[in-house]
Amino acid sequence: MFGTGKYRARLAGALVAVLCAAGAAQAREVVPFADGIGPGTIVVRTNERRLYFVNGDGTAIRYPVAVGKPGKQWSGATQIDGKYYQPDWSPPAEVKRDNPRLPNLIRGGSPSNPMGVAAMTLRGGEYAIHGTNRPRSIGTFASYGCIRMYNQDIADLFGRVAVGTQVYVMR
Repeated sequence: MFGTGKYRARLAGALVAVLCAAGAAQAREVVPFADGIGPGTIVVRTNERRLYFVNGDGTAIRYPVAVGKPGKQWSGATQIDGKYYQPDWSPPAEVKRDNPRLPNLIRGGSPSNPMGVAAMTLRGGEYAIHGTNRPRSIGTFASYGCIRMYNQDIADLFGRVAVGTQVYVMR
């Protein structure tokens, strides 16, 4: 089925990569959502490690996310104040202090850029909803307060929201 010899391992590895990518792409799903929140709103439930985009018909699109690690979590209401495709990233002072070897700037599109393919900044702080170069972190408490998504999920959400979209982060 996978050929012979050294090609078998290569083909098997390629098949596993395709299946893993397909599974991640299907991670988002439409679920019932009746919390009385208006359509087009984003709700992040940090304890669930899930982000909901409210459709307004009693459903929401649910995405798995990584959220702030212990001591880095926050909650409250804010809005998206910027949308960026392939953003550059400069580590905030706290991140740089904890990881002094980080460069001062990582260009967008670089495989080492932790913002992934897109980012939406949140008003009132240094936080964003963004993609990731560490997809294994999704579903965990891993960030300094940002909301991380699979790159294919941030690309999907990016197309659904506008600057000014209401965001609620709940523990």
